[in-house]
Amino acid sequence: MEKFQSHQGFARTFKQNQLTIGLFMPLESYTGSFPKMDLEEQMGLAKMAENYGFASLFVRDAPLYDPGLGEVGFLYDPMMFLSYVSAHTEKIALGTASIVTTFRHPLHLAKSAATLDKLSNQRFLFGVATGDRIIEFPTFKVDRDERGELFRESIEVMRKVWGESFPQIHTKRVEMTQGDVVPKPLLTDIPMLGTGYAGQSIEWLGANTDGWLFYPQDVASQRKLIQDWRRVSGEFKPFIQPLALDLSERANEAPKPIRIGFRTGYKFLLDYLHAYQEAGVNHIIISLKGSKRPVEEVIQELGEQVIPHFR
Repeated sequence: MEKFQSHQGFARTFKQNQLTIGLFMPLESYTGSFPKMDLEEQMGLAKMAENYGFASLFVRDAPLYDPGLGEVGFLYDPMMFLSYVSAHTEKIALGTASIVTTFRHPLHLAKSAATLDKLSNQRFLFGVATGDRIIEFPTFKVDRDERGELFRESIEVMRKVWGESFPQIHTKRVEMTQGDVVPKPLLTDIPMLGTGYAGQSIEWLGANTDGWLFYPQDVASQRKLIQDWRRVSGEFKPFIQPLALDLSERANEAPKPIRIGFRTGYKFLLDYLHAYQEAGVNHIIISLKGSKRPVEEVIQELGEQVIPHFR
């Protein structure tokens, strides 16, 4: 997108007809519900990833811990945590995958996102979602059937308060006739990445978001979906997907499936990444949660053997 070519995070992460690689934080492997997330260790690994040329660091958003799901999702508030990461890095993009707009007031979200974009020197990639944890909807007293409507409202309100001074807004959650939300983003906008369908049509997402974060699927299905995305989005808007990876120390180890990913050596991983680049994927965010090896060792191997192909 031309309007975001001077946005540091967008320009580093997204290139037409190219694939780049990011990482999910926490940068650690763990079992059970809670990661350790030692902050000094995490910041050291974040800087290491930046130096090796990874394009981004992403965090998840889990408003509530649901023991029935077996893990916390993410330990800290995502916006506050990324502000901390921004103070310990210089160039790497910082993203959410994805903020649940359903339970947050859009004016609060607009201010938090604009603040993070400013503090990080325009490195923030704002993934947004409707939420899918069943226990959260009654807890926040939100009708689950309204999540698609609330998602649309959030995007429309945020774009309006970022782009206008003293806007007049009349929506389900906002009755704004006085005052303003500051700071304003430098570009009067922030890249927003829809997640899944979010209760919308692909046409609506193509017209109203700046990129699409979708779930992994076989390469033929992903290629077809990306073709549909290109048709409805018009100008270049990136397509992003996650990948769970347990990187073997044996370079030639054949892939074995794990949830939303696989265990393999780096040589098959290269073939996989090239295939999805050819299919049109612009960014893959790797999760190392299930890694059997020390994460520092895995980041080093990816940085030396894989990132040079997708810099």
